[in-house]
Amino acid sequence: MRLIVKFNIVFLAIFLAGLAIAAYVSLDLLRQNAREEVLQHARIMMESALATRGYTSKQVRPLLETQIKYQFLPQSVPAYAANEQFSDLRKKFTDYDYKEATLNPTNPRNRATDWETDVVNQFRQAPDRPEIIGERDTPTGRALYMARPLQIKDAACLYCHSTVDTAPKTMIELYGPANGFGWKLNEVVGAQIVSVPMTLPIKRANDTFK
Repeated sequence: MRLIVKFNIVFLAIFLAGLAIAAYVSLDLLRQNAREEVLQHARIMMESALATRGYTSKQVRPLLETQIKYQFLPQSVPAYAANEQFSDLRKKFTDYDYKEATLNPTNPRNRATDWETDVVNQFRQAPDRPEIIGERDTPTGRALYMARPLQIKDAACLYCHSTVDTAPKTMIELYGPANGFGWKLNEVVGAQIVSVPMTLPIKRANDTFK
């Protein structure tokens, strides 16, 4: 075989290998960018939930304090307000989710599922951990989730959640005396978890590569 032919074969092999590596790196970069886009959506959702909680705690609840003595109003609870906000969002964006997953909740709808319990327990084992980011498969496809700890830092929370005797009677009439008690100051009782679908951004990344 002539030297020039051997050289061309080696050159072609190197070129094809380089092309394959470049393609792999490009696709990986596109997918990383897609994941960052999804993560940014998750952060916006989380901050929106925190804003709703803060507004409810500082401005709504004080206005309802007197009425709560006669009728417990879930609308005065920051967690309830945040959940209701995202319930409306899910009517249009069904794959987006927000939940205040709690091990021992007052409201049964906040009870943590098995995988959410695993997330909460990670925070309980490391209370100073600020957030957990992960991925999981759902019936509608791959989803990214972001979680932050629900830690009892305000002693005022214990008014409703320490013992049945100290809790508002109107709250017990609504939810019963079985759940949502025994919480302690600085205890991680749950996690705020937002879930954002990854299917469409990843598909766009793959389509761009093609």
